[in-house]
Amino acid sequence: MDWWQIALIVLASVVLLMLIMSFVLYMVVFYKSPHKMLGEGEYEYPPGRVYEPHKPRLRAWVDALRAMPHEDFYIKSHDGLSLRGSYYECQKGAPIEIMFHGYGGYGERDGGGAIERCFKIGHNALLIDQRGCGLSQGKTTTFGIKERFDCVRWAEFVTEHFGKETKIMLSGISMGAATVLMAAGENLPKNVVCVLADCGYSSPKEIIKTVIRKMKLPAWLFYPFIKLGARIFGGFNLEETSPIEALDKATLPIIFFHGDHDNFVPCEMSRILHCKYNGVKKLVEVKGAGHGLAYLIDEKLYLHELNEFLKVWKE
Repeated sequence: MDWWQIALIVLASVVLLMLIMSFVLYMVVFYKSPHKMLGEGEYEYPPGRVYEPHKPRLRAWVDALRAMPHEDFYIKSHDGLSLRGSYYECQKGAPIEIMFHGYGGYGERDGGGAIERCFKIGHNALLIDQRGCGLSQGKTTTFGIKERFDCVRWAEFVTEHFGKETKIMLSGISMGAATVLMAAGENLPKNVVCVLADCGYSSPKEIIKTVIRKMKLPAWLFYPFIKLGARIFGGFNLEETSPIEALDKATLPIIFFHGDHDNFVPCEMSRILHCKYNGVKKLVEVKGAGHGLAYLIDEKLYLHELNEFLKVWKE
């Protein structure tokens, strides 16, 4: 066998191994299998020991959500997916909050507390199943990259369905926060008045690298394959944009919430985002709160700071 044949075999083997590695990591990080909605008495919780003490409250929120009257809406995404949102009305004519859940979740699992909080400030709520989650179509979660366009479409839908005079607030938790922050840099309807970002990350790249390091693995080795898997098998560029880049184009008032005991998305990421933004802004750090638990840990502080912030456009 000639040297060039050996070199060709070695090269082909390396490429094949790279593709296999990228595919496996795509499946682990981005792929979303079809989701079966749970029935009465069935519950799904966010993974992690930090949520164990709070399961009774989380379960009560889901029970309350299931008992509420609501209307389901469906829209088409810019790339042809059917996306679902569930509308819960507090009072007719009130501002509508479009709410986005986090990575690995779906509207019902992550939205019970958000709906409670939303009603307490007198807002109606449209609780979204992000692409590939709940009853929305899709097989790939993109860490907010494509989801930002879904957010814009939902804002357009609310404007068309409820009227141009309806004030809209975008809110999200974790990946949902990244989604609404990235959407804030896009061309939104003029009746979108502010953004709430709870425990969001500064960029998909940085949060993925952070998680890799917490797993005691070398980010320099794994991240390139994750990025390649996103491009080849997910059809998107993981570094196309980010929340911190979107802030350069955003003009809406933004309130950031983050628990200072967040061991998944570091609180420092919200501090960086808050510091970066040049518009109307507020950062609220909740002492003792883990990931996504700021409202649950200190409801009084959360509502007070939010109501104070909303005076920016309510008065």
